[in-house]
Amino acid sequence: MSNLSYSKFTLEIAKTNFELTLEENQDLFAQIQPVKPSEILTTILREYIPLATAINTEKARSELLISQILADVRRQLNYRISLFSGTEFNVEAELGLQGYCDFLLSFSSEQYFITAPVIIIVEAKNENIIRGLGQCVASMLGAQLFNQRYDNSVKVIYGAVTTGTNWKFLTLEGKIVRIDAGEYYVKEVDKILGIILQPFR
Repeated sequence: MSNLSYSKFTLEIAKTNFELTLEENQDLFAQIQPVKPSEILTTILREYIPLATAINTEKARSELLISQILADVRRQLNYRISLFSGTEFNVEAELGLQGYCDFLLSFSSEQYFITAPVIIIVEAKNENIIRGLGQCVASMLGAQLFNQRYDNSVKVIYGAVTTGTNWKFLTLEGKIVRIDAGEYYVKEVDKILGIILQPFR
């Protein structure tokens, strides 16, 4: 059994082990339409952004910001999708595709266990977004394999590495990982919502 898990992957290890092609410096989401946050999320962020940045731990940012934004995605889709947080997602131990995902969105209303297809993986990192890219890519590869096993033809897996206030998005299609050139900030939450909602449209 491999002693690798999602959290042990760097971008270089993921690229080498899975023979991936990396494409960087593209504006992947230039055409995405912003989505207005619900009044609930607007109120929550007004209160929680200063609190989360003052506490400044990964746990606080996850609970106060990231989970609130992802819950609003679920709300906007009328609860037709499922949201998982801190869930074990063991797909292929021999390849190191095992361990915990910070957040995972599945195109299913089933909330008690993960069912295919898994669409989005979100990794929370307190400060270093770049360091989280390898872990996120490994988790996305796990999602891709998970979907294939359930004979689900999701072409593109979306991923994000976020501090809660900064969000960097990437996609996995086949063996190609595309990393968005820019980052989005929580004050642009309408753009963040637009990107995350895109694959569910």
